[in-house]
Amino acid sequence: MTLHCKNYINGKWVDSSSKKTINRHNPADTSKVVSVVPASIAKDVDDAVHAARIAYPQWKYVPAPKRAELLYKVAQLLELEKQTIAHFMCTEMGKALAECLGDVQEGVDIGYYFAGEGRRLHGQTMPSELRNKHIRTVREPVGVFALITPWNFPVAIPCWKLFPALVAGNTVVLKPSNYVSGCATLLVQLFEKAGIPAGVVNLVHGSGDTVGNALVMHPDVDGVSFTGSTNVGRNIGEYCGKHLMKHSLEMGGKNVVIVMDDADIDLAVDACIWGAFGTTGQRCTATSRIVVHQRVYDSFKQKFAARARKLKLGNGIDKGVEVGPVLNEDQLMKVLGYLSDAKKNKLNILCGGKRAISGHLKNGYFIEPTVIDNPPRTHPVCCEEIFGPVVVVLKAKHFDDAISIANSVDYGLSAAIFTSNINHAHRAAELLEVGIVYVNSATIGAEVQLPFGGIKNTGNGHREAGGSGGALDTYTEIKVINVDFSGSLQKAQGIDWK
Repeated sequence: MTLHCKNYINGKWVDSSSKKTINRHNPADTSKVVSVVPASIAKDVDDAVHAARIAYPQWKYVPAPKRAELLYKVAQLLELEKQTIAHFMCTEMGKALAECLGDVQEGVDIGYYFAGEGRRLHGQTMPSELRNKHIRTVREPVGVFALITPWNFPVAIPCWKLFPALVAGNTVVLKPSNYVSGCATLLVQLFEKAGIPAGVVNLVHGSGDTVGNALVMHPDVDGVSFTGSTNVGRNIGEYCGKHLMKHSLEMGGKNVVIVMDDADIDLAVDACIWGAFGTTGQRCTATSRIVVHQRVYDSFKQKFAARARKLKLGNGIDKGVEVGPVLNEDQLMKVLGYLSDAKKNKLNILCGGKRAISGHLKNGYFIEPTVIDNPPRTHPVCCEEIFGPVVVVLKAKHFDDAISIANSVDYGLSAAIFTSNINHAHRAAELLEVGIVYVNSATIGAEVQLPFGGIKNTGNGHREAGGSGGALDTYTEIKVINVDFSGSLQKAQGIDWK
């Protein structure tokens, strides 16, 4: 059944001003239309931002615990609708059903977590150097936030942004990817059902070039939270920096697993299969490089490639399917372009390397899980984010060589090391230039109570999820309050001036 989406502006579901729509096809079977999406224009953005601006003063002064109670209801509703939304997600963006269920569960988890923050929203108290004076800090909302989200986690990432932004007292305009507008619609319907006041949450569908740009550059938007490509994020960062707007950028990754010669090889293979081919490699934390100590290199690569060959491709809704399609034709051609270049340069492809078109796969965007054997470290497959089921295995001479290879790219999101040597584990945790380190685990699998994000071209330092030190730092400003009850004008730093 096709879902016909509308914009949600000021508490009402409305068509776009353009009256035009975009069809979203199932990436596993392109003969089927999954959702019909409004092709919105700048006027729709203007209406949504205006609604958020009008709603902001009243929402800001709703006590945070009361805001949290409403968000708790949303999380409960999302939990009740988990199966329905996950099944729809599977048809709209393609990943395996088990992963879609996990996606929705992550949204539930973050909802409950940030509902709890409504009774915390911690500031600090500290001693003054002066007598009869109290000093403290409090968190205040930023204002109207633009939330721009990608397609690979159609519920989890919008929830990462919506719940902390709202519990902190901001109002929002959500602009999801066109490829998952149906998922965003189903999510926002739950906010409406829970009783969110008109204008507090607004949803506008449309292209990044039209809707995304109009939203970021709207004069009544106070902050931007963006998850997507590094190129787009850089442009947003430049604009926001020029206009002194608060902004959080979560962008690309070229994540690495180091496998040392003392590692549990079977465990490392399991983790790398999951990290490389979960979500068809379409995660910012996906394992796209595996750096293996030369002593165990041949053993690891043989086991890893053998496992990759056995992965079951297909429609994610079907039982037993482990790897679904890539998102769309553009993504298909991008990944195939990397593989074509690898073949042109005579790289050793251990398995995969081409589109899968046999039988039930012929109408979808399927690519065989691909493993490339020890390519030159400067080749694009080793340096650039492919965002598909492609992984390179690289040989390292020793620990320091492995760390050097791991840190040689422009991204710094997630990294892992497999070792039984505690010294190597702790040294890697210190030396790896990333925001997230795993020891004896995959590069994917972040938990909502921890800050999520990276360094270098991966982001600008702000973090998703987590509480203090995480998302709340994006969606709040710190105010310092000084209360002097001495009855006289006291001067800090020992100044004596009359």
